[in-house]
Amino acid sequence: MRASLLQIDVKEDESVDSRRVRVASLVRAQAGADLVVLPELWTTGAFAYEKFGSEAEPLDGPTYDAMAKAASDAGVWLHAGSIPERDPEGPLYNTSLVFSPAGDLVAAYRKIHRFGFDKGEAVLMGAGEELVTFPLPGQPGTTVGVGTCYDLRFPELFRGLVDAGAETLVVPAGWPERRRAHWTLLAQARAVENQAFVLACGTAGTHAGVPQAGHSIVVDPWGEVLAEAGAGEQVLTVEFDPGKVAVTRDQFPALKDRVLGLAPPRH
Repeated sequence: MRASLLQIDVKEDESVDSRRVRVASLVRAQAGADLVVLPELWTTGAFAYEKFGSEAEPLDGPTYDAMAKAASDAGVWLHAGSIPERDPEGPLYNTSLVFSPAGDLVAAYRKIHRFGFDKGEAVLMGAGEELVTFPLPGQPGTTVGVGTCYDLRFPELFRGLVDAGAETLVVPAGWPERRRAHWTLLAQARAVENQAFVLACGTAGTHAGVPQAGHSIVVDPWGEVLAEAGAGEQVLTVEFDPGKVAVTRDQFPALKDRVLGLAPPRH
């Protein structure tokens, strides 16, 4: 299976409309890939909090339209990263969109863990409440579990995805450069502990004065880094075998030894 991670440079002098056109062209250029992945909040920049409200759009807004058509034109499964979604009945959400090769929306995930420690995203956006997976056909195929950026720090979310059948974990992000070591460490940890592939796609450039980590990464179920991008805008393409998940879990069946539901310690 071939995956292409599009590490987009969110340029501050580029309009959102222009960026949509440019990114759609990059997606079309990945024809022949099985899965294409975009970063978190690439329309606005993950740290451009002041733009969330003005650039928020409904789920079926202009980014939906552009990405659905790009996926269809390229004939690829597209995880279109995330957008600031405006729910007409509620708050904003940091919402990921997944399209089939026919351009149909097959999954939408509202980010559960919001970053900001009582400011920024944490107060400007609502929290999602549902885990999301989707089937990715192939020989063999794989079930994909979806997380977003700050979610990567919460292993219980990914355990839930694995319990729901996930074998590949896709994480779009707008991760800051100053914590890049954590990005790499956590991507490998989530892969090893869940015996799953991790495809983590970040952004390049600077958002609202915050330099981005870049370094999108693909990790196999043993924690081996199969591919890693640099700091700038880049298309990171990798071949991976989804069948390796079942082999790994059979050879080293650690997931079967989990002990759940322990009572808290007595005091």
